[in-house]
Amino acid sequence: MAGIYFSLALLAIYCTITAIVQARRLYWAVPVYFFSAWLCGELALLHVLWQVALTALLAFIGVFADPLAQTGLGLFALSWLGLFYLHCQSMDTPRHLRPALYRALGANYRADIPAERQHVLSDDIVSAHWLKPFSFKRPGVRQHSHISYADAGKRNLLDIYHPHESREGGFPVLLQVHGGAWMIGEKEQQAKPLMYHLAERGWLCVAINYRLSPDAAFPAHIIDVKKAIAWIRENIAQYGGNPDFIAITGGSAGGHLSSLAALTPNRAEWQPGFEEVDTTVQAAVPFYGVYDFLDRHGIRPEMSMEDMIAKRVMQCTKEDNFDLWDNGSPLSHVRADAPPMFVIQGTHDSLVWVEEARAFVSALQAVSKQPVAYGELPGAQHAFEIFHSVRTDHTVHAVGHFLEWSHAQWLEQQARG
Repeated sequence: MAGIYFSLALLAIYCTITAIVQARRLYWAVPVYFFSAWLCGELALLHVLWQVALTALLAFIGVFADPLAQTGLGLFALSWLGLFYLHCQSMDTPRHLRPALYRALGANYRADIPAERQHVLSDDIVSAHWLKPFSFKRPGVRQHSHISYADAGKRNLLDIYHPHESREGGFPVLLQVHGGAWMIGEKEQQAKPLMYHLAERGWLCVAINYRLSPDAAFPAHIIDVKKAIAWIRENIAQYGGNPDFIAITGGSAGGHLSSLAALTPNRAEWQPGFEEVDTTVQAAVPFYGVYDFLDRHGIRPEMSMEDMIAKRVMQCTKEDNFDLWDNGSPLSHVRADAPPMFVIQGTHDSLVWVEEARAFVSALQAVSKQPVAYGELPGAQHAFEIFHSVRTDHTVHAVGHFLEWSHAQWLEQQARG
């Protein structure tokens, strides 16, 4: 037992260190580092609980008479210090997201949201949620599953998260695009904390599958996203949604596709057979997206994704088809008439580096006439918001504020004609 305890202590201290340290030039070891940092960083206090419970049990049965177990206890104690630091770092998330919203939307942005919607602006997180990280369902939210929006079978299905109560004017719509390096992923796997939070508060959320590589080459992925927008425009009213207000979100590859869709409305070559449908979106919230296939700023030359993207996703090199790579990069499409956008990125993301988000936001803020908010979260890893955590729930609330403000501004514009 002493040996097992010591081994677990070594594992615990390793995971804690990976969550604290920003280490990115790891080459083949990136997946191992990512998973340990991700699960430890987002579930820090839960790790403390199981480690303390195990220690108390072994103390009760007298294992700590063994020097090896005593050494393990010392390692666990160091792990607990690190885990408490990570938990406190997550609790500070509002200190980074609220100023981001104030800078972009104005210090009094909440006053721009109608009085009847003020009650949905959540500020405080609920411990019962982040203590049960994989419990997503919320009262009053029902789901319509596996609805076809195009002709690619399973890869062209969507789910709708539907509020129980009706809403005057119809529910504003949020379209969720999953991540997975354009090669894996399912609509059921991501953004559930955000979708249930919004659906509970009078939003209709749509999560889609789309065609994946290597079976499909880019631009099939973005064509499917635009097909989903077209389907929402034409069909969502029968589910109570407002087809005139669509916001879009997604993480990683979904962050790339959601930002690309937001910046390329009505691009005919990516709307084959439905060129006449309006695919404009009214707001966008990309999480830790890939914004530049060309890496034109030389952000990650030693850890380039170029070979993977060329072989699997684009299925050509950038020398063979530079225009495809350029057009596939959201950074190439920054524009004055971009919709309001809230870009969210973690500093410790080991898969998509924070400098890429900074470069994208800087370029967009320089030209966009609409607000561009940027929330940079210290210590956050890739995929941090897939399940409930302290950081996730604070971030979900901030996104809710941004979307409510965006919808309120859109309603005001509609009223003005």
